[in-house]
Amino acid sequence: MAFPPFPSVYRLVSYIFVYGNVISLVCGAVVIWYFSSNFEKTVGTAKHCLLMLAFAISLALLYLLLRAALAGLLDVADAEGFTPVAFAMLGTSIARSRMRRTLLLGVNLRMALVPWFLLGMAWFIPSSSLLGNVCGLLVGNIYGYGYCSGVDLTELTVSRLDQKLPFRLWKRIPGLKYIPASLAERRASQTRK
Repeated sequence: MAFPPFPSVYRLVSYIFVYGNVISLVCGAVVIWYFSSNFEKTVGTAKHCLLMLAFAISLALLYLLLRAALAGLLDVADAEGFTPVAFAMLGTSIARSRMRRTLLLGVNLRMALVPWFLLGMAWFIPSSSLLGNVCGLLVGNIYGYGYCSGVDLTELTVSRLDQKLPFRLWKRIPGLKYIPASLAERRASQTRK
């Protein structure tokens, strides 16, 4: 992703839909299915959509800044696919987690090491950008540790967004799962199941 001139600002978000080959598309689908659905369960569908957009734009800007700084030192691959945004969601989830240790592939690891372990595994995904994934992890940690609390949406604001047009219609579509923004509503729907 090269530095976009003003008319191509849409590329700050559209890169998450670009895949170089079928293998990276399948890996991206698995990443979306696993990480995005778990993150959506914790924040609700409306906030998930807004955070996904905010993560995509902010990590693209950070990526462009770091790529320009490293231009003479390293040959940096273009960021493409959903994987960097998934790393932002993973970084946020781990930063806000109360767990200190976890079992990953039979190894007892500290939670802070899990994203870095997965970053090494993501390096083997074809067309995956290491710098893009690191930027995603940094953006997720910045948000997860509360450094963006001044611009974060409150639960009341997101609950009001649940009642607005695109999300209100989304709730009514049969077969699609919609997770409410309110923590009380999410807990009530989980206990009903």
